[in-house]
Amino acid sequence: MPRHCLMLRHPRTRHPQPHFHGRRPLYTVHLGRKDGLVSDASHVEGDLPRPTMSLDQNIKVFQNKGFSIQEMVALIGGHTIGFSHCKEFANRIFHYNKNSPVDPAMNPRFATRLRELCKGYEKNTTVAAFNDVMTPGKFDNMYYKNLKRGLGLLSSDQGLGVDKRTRGFVELYAANETAFFEDFKHAMEKLSEVEVKSGSEGEVRRRCDMFNA
Repeated sequence: MPRHCLMLRHPRTRHPQPHFHGRRPLYTVHLGRKDGLVSDASHVEGDLPRPTMSLDQNIKVFQNKGFSIQEMVALIGGHTIGFSHCKEFANRIFHYNKNSPVDPAMNPRFATRLRELCKGYEKNTTVAAFNDVMTPGKFDNMYYKNLKRGLGLLSSDQGLGVDKRTRGFVELYAANETAFFEDFKHAMEKLSEVEVKSGSEGEVRRRCDMFNA
């Protein structure tokens, strides 16, 4: 079976690089998806969630693809690994509003460390922080526990822990890692089946970085 061209890449330069360990959810990866015949960045806008989006906007993006609010919360739990560049959360630690440069929902010590890390981020754009500051090298439910402690990195993440539409799912996954793993697994399998191309709608590329001649 040919591989789909959407592949994970190892971060380079000054990006944090954890070594993953421990148990993690396992799910079926359906192979042989076709790649599109058009590649235009402008077509992506509105189809992918952004870290600065409001919860309402995030819910709409996921619902437009057929996902429930619970499935959205489970998928976003993938932020238990990975990192974000400072520009993605700078608004929370440097210029939140006219009364405070720091988002009051953020743990003060956490905010102070992030301000130190991201000083000069506009010039040094490679600086990044782990999405899960507590266990960055482990796929677990710590992401949800962090939200309850004001340790959510992105504003779109932190909002999940306070809104009545999502708070219950955050509390469920924070208390029950097995439930998170099961729901994440099913949501990932469902995600792999979104807008599958068939027939002449796409192609299996011989090289992932270019269309077939």
